[in-house]
Amino acid sequence: MNVECLTYDDGDEKIREAIQKGEAPDLVFEGPERLVADWGARGLLVDLSDLWDSDAAGGIYENIRKACQHSSGAYYEFPICMTAHCMAINYDLFQEAGALQYINEETHTWTTDDFIKAVNALSDYTQESVGVIYCKNQSGDQGTRALVNNLYGGTFTDENHSTYTVDSEENKKALRLLKDQKGIEFRPDMTSSDEIARFCSGELAMAFCWNASIEITQIVSNPDLDFDVFPMTFPVSEGDPKLQGGIWGFGIFDNGDEERIEAAKTFVRYMTENDSSYRQAVLASAFWPVRDMAEIYENDLLMTEYSRFMQYIGDYYQVTPGWVDAREGWWKMLQKIGAGEEIDTAIEEFSRQVNK
Repeated sequence: MNVECLTYDDGDEKIREAIQKGEAPDLVFEGPERLVADWGARGLLVDLSDLWDSDAAGGIYENIRKACQHSSGAYYEFPICMTAHCMAINYDLFQEAGALQYINEETHTWTTDDFIKAVNALSDYTQESVGVIYCKNQSGDQGTRALVNNLYGGTFTDENHSTYTVDSEENKKALRLLKDQKGIEFRPDMTSSDEIARFCSGELAMAFCWNASIEITQIVSNPDLDFDVFPMTFPVSEGDPKLQGGIWGFGIFDNGDEERIEAAKTFVRYMTENDSSYRQAVLASAFWPVRDMAEIYENDLLMTEYSRFMQYIGDYYQVTPGWVDAREGWWKMLQKIGAGEEIDTAIEEFSRQVNK
């Protein structure tokens, strides 16, 4: 079996080229935004409804089930794991700048007003770049979306996932805040990977693209990470934060070979229907199971710390029709705002394009 690990920088392009050449992989491990809203909706994937008849599938959380099912009724994803994306701060730098007073260390939450105060304190403390709105491409865009939506209670779509609501007054207010805020930069030349690298090197005081898996990867691969990473929810003006959830699982491309399709399904069954195999798969992902599996990280302090964020997972809106165009439109809109275009103009153009 040949396995290729794709990155968010070039993975979409590689899959697109493979589809065009008629060489799509048998199995692909991804999320509903691609498996359901894109490849599945285009008729490129196999309906996995038969896999969902298993006893193991019966324990999958209902909100995960809904995200894996297309409006036609077909299931184009069988999920393995999930997480809640968050942000992170340089705890040591916050302490030196006197900014720890603006976060709730017990709950890892903060308000929008305290976020502003913290950024100002860090900026005054010789920290020219506190945080960046990276927007070179769509990688890590869950972070910039969550930041904008949480600041003043905006949303990305309506509850029915039929309309994009980025042009709300709440989102406009949030983007104005970020554009005018000293210490926050719009960077069309930076990807989320660039942001993470700069944060881990100490050049940035906070990262908007973060989760447990990223921290584990950085601890292993970055010997220069010499400060305490403190995960945080995104700041909110009132109420609880709403974090962007991530769901990952298997989809099967319909390459016209029934034997290969059945072999792919057998692999998915092996990974998911036996508790022991499924537990290993989840642990390898460094994320959380999509069904009840008690105490999977019982003795893991880092994962226990991040488990607190699962309660804040918000609406999984990435299955809204037109999602591919909306993702591309989002980072291009941020680029325009960073280049000086009026925020209202950029947002309204985005809304016209994605809601047409």
